Amino acid sequence: APATSAVFGLGPDTVAALLIAIGDNPDRLRSEAAFAHLCGVAPIPASSGKTHRHRLHRGGERAGNSALHIAAVVRLRYDPRSRAYADRRTTEGMSMPEILRCQKRYLAREVFKALRADYAELST
Repeated sequence: APATSAVFGLGPDTVAALLIAIGDNPDRLRSEAAFAHLCGVAPIPASSGKTHRHRLHRGGERAGNSALHIAAVVRLRYDPRSRAYADRRTTEGMSMPEILRCQKRYLAREVFKALRADYAELST
């Protein structure tokens, strides 16, 4: 999976975990939202009273969620764009778990596009 391996923060182990999470039939994932739900990084409302929050969907493929978590932490530590995003969101009042949730969701979008490109290349 060359396009997926080129995504910043993904190594061979995390790419393998994501490929296993998708399984033998990648066509069943119609959108990046379905991929995020499969990996357990789809946001669901967890509001109470006047507080409006989201949390991650706890179901899905736990190994895929773990792979995205590792990649998101690597990005927050070593990628200047991700670090700047985290700093900006911290000044806006978001906590680190909320920032990590947003990073994982963004990463799921990026990984899904790369995986689609890899599977399209395999089928030709």
